[in-house]
Amino acid sequence: MARAVLVPYAPSSVTSARQRLCTELEEGGLDAPRVNDAALVLSELLSNALRHASPLPPPFPPESVQVGWDVETAASGRVRLEIRVRDGGAPTLPRIARPSPSALGGRGLGIVEHLARRWGTEVDGSVTTVWAVLELGEGEDGAVPAFVSSRTRVMSG
Repeated sequence: MARAVLVPYAPSSVTSARQRLCTELEEGGLDAPRVNDAALVLSELLSNALRHASPLPPPFPPESVQVGWDVETAASGRVRLEIRVRDGGAPTLPRIARPSPSALGGRGLGIVEHLARRWGTEVDGSVTTVWAVLELGEGEDGAVPAFVSSRTRVMSG
């Protein structure tokens, strides 16, 4: 399964993107703890894009960012989920902060680093992609049930 979804550059997009990811992963047979981890990673990456980065540049629709996810099963039966958020970039690249215990924010990428096997950033011109890969264990009978094929849609906030 591969998915790419354009969402409005608005805080309400975090909820709608997270709900869509959860629905697809649950329908695909993944258990609740793994779905919850994936939802948290998506929420953190998208929230960071909305807080720190710009919307995607043309030819993308105005005031939008893109979220995407791919679920793959290796020959060994291990299931891997890659989550991506594409935006118009920021003056600096994302990095893990080390906030004080009393700080109200700054923990998002630390959470992503804890939950994901690996994460990173790619810059292509004026588009920045922040991605994270989660190892989800084994699917039922060593495979992930069939997911909807790859497509891009615009979601309303």
